[in-house]
This record gives sequence, structure tokens and C-alpha cells, in this order.
Amino acid sequence: RSVMPSWVIDRYGRNDVLRFTRDMVFPIIHFPNEVIIKVHAASLNPIDLSMRSGYGATALNMKRDPLKLKSVDTEFPLTLGRDVSGIIMECGLSVSYFKPGDEVWAAIPPWKQGTLSEFVVASGNEVSFKPKCLSHTEAASLPYVGLTAWSAVNQVGGLNRSNCSGKRVLILGASGGVGTFAVQLVKAWGAHVTAVCSHDASTLMKKLGADDVIDYRSGNLEEQLKTLPLFDFILDNVGGSTEKWALDLLKKWSGATYVTLVTPFLINMDKLGVADGMLQTGVTVGSKTLKHLFKGVHYRWAFFMPSGTSLDEIAELVDSGKIQPVIDQVFPFSEVPKAFLKLEGGHARGKTVIDVISKK
Repeated sequence: RSVMPSWVIDRYGRNDVLRFTRDMVFPIIHFPNEVIIKVHAASLNPIDLSMRSGYGATALNMKRDPLKLKSVDTEFPLTLGRDVSGIIMECGLSVSYFKPGDEVWAAIPPWKQGTLSEFVVASGNEVSFKPKCLSHTEAASLPYVGLTAWSAVNQVGGLNRSNCSGKRVLILGASGGVGTFAVQLVKAWGAHVTAVCSHDASTLMKKLGADDVIDYRSGNLEEQLKTLPLFDFILDNVGGSTEKWALDLLKKWSGATYVTLVTPFLINMDKLGVADGMLQTGVTVGSKTLKHLFKGVHYRWAFFMPSGTSLDEIAELVDSGKIQPVIDQVFPFSEVPKAFLKLEGGHARGKTVIDVISKK
């Protein structure tokens, strides 16, 4: 076989740029550590909307072709979709951990071809065995948001199962994909969790284990949060003006940390080019980190990081019942544009999943 069905874009833009094709080039193993996965299910994340519109293209193209080796200077046709749950079809020569037929899940980094396709290629170190207790559709909802939350909470924020117990954690934007995962993760590690979301998501937050749920629409959020005891850790999925006041809610001089997932890194590179964009970004994060350090709190940026070993740990938490997928709606593969519109509408409670394998 040389071609496969796939959803692609040939230019950046709104939803009408999505195109179904049966003639997408079949993925090839280029490196000995790669595997080809038959996609059973995928899911959509806000980054798919951003990438469809061209956000981050400068940085991603540099990562795709750092030495400018390609004769044709284009990333198209581009397949979106970061999450995959499926079955290994083929392994590179140095892959010893997996074999064809294994059920796996992964989050494919944004500079690679995505998962809204019949097959996808991944590096072995990005892949992990799927949690046994989940179907492919359920499993596909977790890798990208799980690894983003894991990066923010554990790798950047320094929280883990041995030091999290009793800590007061505030999660802003708790009802989205990353938020619903982060609430469950720090709760599994024994934290006291305050979740901020809109009123209609409060039942879900309680079900996921949040101790306090604050409705950001029921009055001034900053004032509501100031009435609570100070926090040890804040995860900000919202950004914008929250950054101006959120750090005042942390315990001073105690190692308390604010981590935001809303950063200007890719925007700067799109606007200013690679070198100036990186410089501007460095200056911004450096000055903010120092400013807050003098006030006795840590200020950090976090990003999604692909990691099979982190997914192994997440799979353990899922199989032990500590983390469950939160799915808003499942679409058949034929309705990918509808799924994008659903995501674009906002206010989803959990994830939008694509069932790739069913022939609907």
C-alpha cells in the first residue's frame, strides 16, 4: 500500500480548509526507533484549531526542517490531530519494547504529521501501552492533555506523589481537557484542590474530586479567591488578565509556584521570526521570573512534552482508577469538520474524540 485515507489541510484558515482524501502518502519508518500505529481513535485539542489557522507555523516549520534540506518549502498537505490510541503495525529495527499487535497510545508532537489518518508514525519513546481498562475511544482522549498537565504539574511545577499531600492547589480553567486531568492528578497525589470553572461544570468538578469549586461568573473571581487561604501551587489554563492578580494568592517565601500554559512563545516567533522571537520570549520570561522571585514566589511557563515514560505513569493511575477520561462527544471519522466546529464552539465538558476505525 502506498496511500491511505486522511483528513488534511492544504493551506491555513477556517474550517473549510479541512479536506478528506484517500490518497495521503502512507507513513514510512525513517529512523530505527520509529513505529507505525494503526489509528483506532484520535481526539481534538485546542492546538489543532490553532494549527489549522497557522498559529506557530514559523517555529513548527523550523523544527520540521531545521537545515532547510527539503527542496519544496512546504508543510502541506498537513494532517492535524495529536492523540492516538491504536495498534502497532510495524516497528523499526531498534524497537525492542513493542511488537506488531500491541495496543498503544501516544501524543504525537505538533511538528509531525498528525493522527486524523488511518496510520501514523511515532518515535518509540513517545509511545506507551494503552491502559487496559479503557477502550481506544476513551484512551484517545487523554495523552495530549495528560502530558501537558504532567509537564506543568510535575516536570515544571515539581509536584509528585510524595510531596503533594495536603498542599493547596488552585486550577484556573478546570473544566477543559488539561484542567479535568490536572484536577484528578493532584487529587490522586493527595492535594486539596480548588477548581475554577463555570457553574454548569461544577457537578463534574466535584465528581473528579475537587474540594472547592468556584464559579468565575458569579461575581468578581479575584475577590472570591482572596477570601480563601493562600495556595502552594497554581495552574493557569486561562492566561490573559489572570496573571496580573493570581500570583498574589500564593504563600510567599514557601516555594509556592505559579505555572501558566498560556505563553507568547509561538506568537513571538510568528510575528518576529525565529531569532528575534526567541530573544523576545527569553526576555519576557526572564524578567517575569525575577520580578516574582523578589516577591517570594516562583513564576514558570510549561509546554506539552511528548513522553512515553510519563504516559506509562499516567496509564498506571488510569488502571488503578485514580484518573478517568472525560469525554464530551465522539464523532465518526467522516465527521471530522463537525468535530472541529464543536471544539471551536467552546465550553465543552471534556474531550471531543474521533472514532477513526468505525466505518460509519
